[in-house]
Amino acid sequence: MTKVFIGSDHGGYNLKEKIKEVFTPLGYEFEDMGTNSLESCDYPVYAEKVAKKVIETNEKGILVCGTGIGMSIAANKFKGIRASHCTDTFSARMTREHNDSNILCLGERITGQDLAIDIVKIWLETPFSNGDRHINRINLIKEIENK
Repeated sequence: MTKVFIGSDHGGYNLKEKIKEVFTPLGYEFEDMGTNSLESCDYPVYAEKVAKKVIETNEKGILVCGTGIGMSIAANKFKGIRASHCTDTFSARMTREHNDSNILCLGERITGQDLAIDIVKIWLETPFSNGDRHINRINLIKEIENK
């Protein structure tokens, strides 16, 4: 069973709690990496926790903050992470098919819960295309990471 690591700061806490409700019905295990309240906290702490788990296990992660932007920036600092900030279902599908993204970043303050749930479902269920051009581009990203 595929496992998903999920984390948020205070600005994404409520959406994170809502997203957790979809994992089991879809057949996914999950681990909540925090935060566990609405008390103000620093999003890079949770981006790091989730990114390290995704790297360690080769599983997927979801990060939620107020806009999703900060989480995306922080998570992408880790070698091997391809975090994608998505605000629509088309982007969620493409970031899996073309970029093989391994972390989805969402913003509670900019994306409604129903749309966010649709984005999560599509992102989780869309496989990487394994197309030669996409593999080549991911390899080029890895070369940049290694410079």
